[in-house]
Amino acid sequence: MDAPSPAVPVALSLRGLVKTFGGKPAVAGISLDVPAGSFYGLVGPNGAGKTTTLSMATGLLRPDAGTAAVLGVDVWADPVGAKRLLGVLPDGVRLFDRLSGEQLLTYAGLLRGMDRVTVAARVRDLLEAFDLADAGRTLVVDYSAGMTKKIALAAALVHAPRVLVLDEPFESVDPISASGIRAILAEFVRSGGTVVVSSHVMDLVQRMCDHVAVVAQGQILAAGTVDEVRAGASLEDRFVQLVGGPGRTGGLSWLHT
Repeated sequence: MDAPSPAVPVALSLRGLVKTFGGKPAVAGISLDVPAGSFYGLVGPNGAGKTTTLSMATGLLRPDAGTAAVLGVDVWADPVGAKRLLGVLPDGVRLFDRLSGEQLLTYAGLLRGMDRVTVAARVRDLLEAFDLADAGRTLVVDYSAGMTKKIALAAALVHAPRVLVLDEPFESVDPISASGIRAILAEFVRSGGTVVVSSHVMDLVQRMCDHVAVVAQGQILAAGTVDEVRAGASLEDRFVQLVGGPGRTGGLSWLHT
């Protein structure tokens, strides 16, 4: 478990999270501390339990056992209080895509109890920051994959959360949109926010994050700063060492000319 020093406040604290589906454990007792002000990467193969863990950590899925707290606020004992502090981008997010981008952000702000004047100002700022000003009145259903990811992230930011939890935010996103998203997230962290992001792209996590946890089979195999976890190797090589290399690749001689 990655345990920051007592002087560093904990943005996201997970203790003994367990979730089972059909008798098969998806998450088997994960405990983790995410230091406030960190850019924290969660990496693991498909089916490792990353999405299930993040869903339990953000109040989207009730755990069978264990607790989750955001800046000391228990996610399940005080869900409203915890979600005020959270901005969440779930994997495969479903949006009200028959709204325009501007309408979607306005709805997200009003749903958070913000006044209309503040919401209108923040919607303008977010559309500009995400390079969506020209598409603000376009229906979200007509957005590209990259634009959809950006408007979903903007909706997660409209209430100025202190902790962002993003599940695969760069999946299906073009390099230009990904660069813009990374810049916004880096500025969020520099201003004192905390980002937790899951990703399959090891090079991206190594360049973007300062902390990382490796998850496989519903358990954490290693956690700490990126340098501590990679232990002198690249993060990708260290990941393969921890999780296990590829299976048998022989027997395909018929593919060779």
